[in-house]
Amino acid sequence: MMRTVRRGLGGTAVFTVALALTALWVTPVAARADTPPDGGALAAAWQSTHDGAARYPGRYPGEVHIDFDVPITMSDGTVLKANVYRPVDANGNPVDTPLPTIVNLTPYTKFASWLADVALSVPWLSDALIQLVNAVDLTGTPLESITDLTRVLSGGAARTFGVDRRLIQHGYTQVVVDTRGTGYSQGTWQFFQSRETQDSVETIDWASKQPWSDGKVGMNGISYSGINQYMVAAENPPALKAIFPVEGSTDVIGDVAAPGGGLGMFAPLYIALIDVIKNIPDPVGVLMGHLDMKWLLDRISTPFEFFDYMLMTLTPDVNTLPEPLRTQLQPGSPLRNAFTDTHPERIKVPTFAYGGWQDIFAPSSSMVYDRISLPPEQKKLIMGNTYHANPGSGFGNPGTPPRLDVLQMAWFDKWLEGVDNGIDQYGPVVSYQQGGWFVSGDSIAHQVSDYRRVYLSAIRSGTANSVYDGSLTQQQPDDQAQLTVSPLSGVTALCSRDAAVESIGVLSILPFCAKDDRIHETGGLTFTSAPVSEATTITGPITAHLNTMYDTTDGYWSVTVNDVAPDGQSTVLTGGQLTASLRAVDEDKSKKDADGDYTETAYKLTLDDRQPLVPGQPTVLDVAVNATNAVLQPGHRLRIDVYASNFPRGILLPPVLFESRLAPQHLVLDPAEPSFINLPLSRDLT
Repeated sequence: MMRTVRRGLGGTAVFTVALALTALWVTPVAARADTPPDGGALAAAWQSTHDGAARYPGRYPGEVHIDFDVPITMSDGTVLKANVYRPVDANGNPVDTPLPTIVNLTPYTKFASWLADVALSVPWLSDALIQLVNAVDLTGTPLESITDLTRVLSGGAARTFGVDRRLIQHGYTQVVVDTRGTGYSQGTWQFFQSRETQDSVETIDWASKQPWSDGKVGMNGISYSGINQYMVAAENPPALKAIFPVEGSTDVIGDVAAPGGGLGMFAPLYIALIDVIKNIPDPVGVLMGHLDMKWLLDRISTPFEFFDYMLMTLTPDVNTLPEPLRTQLQPGSPLRNAFTDTHPERIKVPTFAYGGWQDIFAPSSSMVYDRISLPPEQKKLIMGNTYHANPGSGFGNPGTPPRLDVLQMAWFDKWLEGVDNGIDQYGPVVSYQQGGWFVSGDSIAHQVSDYRRVYLSAIRSGTANSVYDGSLTQQQPDDQAQLTVSPLSGVTALCSRDAAVESIGVLSILPFCAKDDRIHETGGLTFTSAPVSEATTITGPITAHLNTMYDTTDGYWSVTVNDVAPDGQSTVLTGGQLTASLRAVDEDKSKKDADGDYTETAYKLTLDDRQPLVPGQPTVLDVAVNATNAVLQPGHRLRIDVYASNFPRGILLPPVLFESRLAPQHLVLDPAEPSFINLPLSRDLT
């Protein structure tokens, strides 16, 4: 029997949900993959529930009760500080009924979450702002990327960042906690290390045992908070019943800290930002007289975390790295464990994940669905065409997935309240197919695709303005050549989609860089196919197999996969990079096709496995290229770009950079040892 749909849901919405669920019940299970990306009638009911009459509306719109700076004592005596948001009754008093709790642990401070909450809770103001943002549509103009960023407001992400008062008024308690060593919490910043994960587990246990809690806990939050959710869910604390990570990562090293063994510029800038804001006392706490001398002493003793390690990387010789840094780079060290695989295969908690194809965490977030060992009813993934700064941009509009705040409430209603609202039948994977539109399926690579070698050829295509304009062919070429490209010519990467990605979307306001790679391509080698005659999909992870040669003992390669339109615009679909001396492949984490070619490539990335190059000797590299879901429309071409640098997305670590001397690098095209890219294609490139 179908359970009563969520309290406060109107009769029309009840009928809509019942009708939609009935259709699902009489449809074979295999039809799940055909669930429309916009959710259809079910999504309309979820939105009606979220935006409709609340169980605890309070005396005025958005009224909730907030307890500021609630102390939560950890097992080692350190005190974390939390803001606790609770619904109120008709008299404005906190509701005594035990309710499910949503926990968000953040290093961006609960004060920032409170500011975002206030901005979205002023009666009529937030709705008017969202309507204004939707009304300003610059699509088709040189400023269209601004619209892509501003529509994050209407997509519901802001309410998943910290607090959604509508969620609270529908019968939830929200707890926003400053992580250890950040915000107004005591201690030193742990940056995903085991103590921070233990703090999260203990916070969940604390929340489940409060008198206002019914013992069931969910987690939400964006970015750092999303990563934290994956790490905590892998521990499967008993009270944790569901998570909703937005733009999380299960491999921070591979995604952004050291992609392909290089240095991503986002990471040191991010550490500097957190080190600044963690030293600022909570203004609300100060005004309320919540002074904490232990907090002050902790900040004085450790004002700048992890700066010592960053300074150590400036050592000019990799063989003389200071021992503290060398130790932390080794497998099994606290920092190494914190930033590498968070073991999503251990997660037994229902998980609804969101990622973006242009997000800094796209490499791992796009693959997390396949790595979580749960049935499709208990795990979901949406991959939007967004950067880190605009998750869910445009969601809720016709043909797009529902808003993130709507999906979040529906997910928690299902797994914390037991409401049969159909969210378990959504997707399970909804992906923006680059070059097309949103599609649903049972994985990112749900369409029929076979891995095919596509060879790099020295025959000129006549389609690109680059250091060398070569061709792509599925027939192994007979031509032989040695093509040279300089890391210095790669300065054009400053005007590229990768630069926009590393800036979390800020540089995307330059569409001639972020959406058209032709300026960037003037600094690299290009290889372009003939136009395809039919729609051709590329779905899944990719590997570029390159035969290379060097004048020094190290180098750096970057590869992009591009969609070239008939008018010449070259749009990057995905990319990857590799430090040549760190090419040792981790076979346990990599995959191969029936021909023995890598399809998904992971690296060991350890100093012990480093293999300096022999100048003048050809060296074969397998460059991991991030997964994608894309379609080449008829008349479009596929292009592979190869560069010897990729600043700011990734550069050689300083000691290796000195060793490379930024010398020119060589790509060897030899029929005896061909260079090719292994692509998951729905058909031949014809």
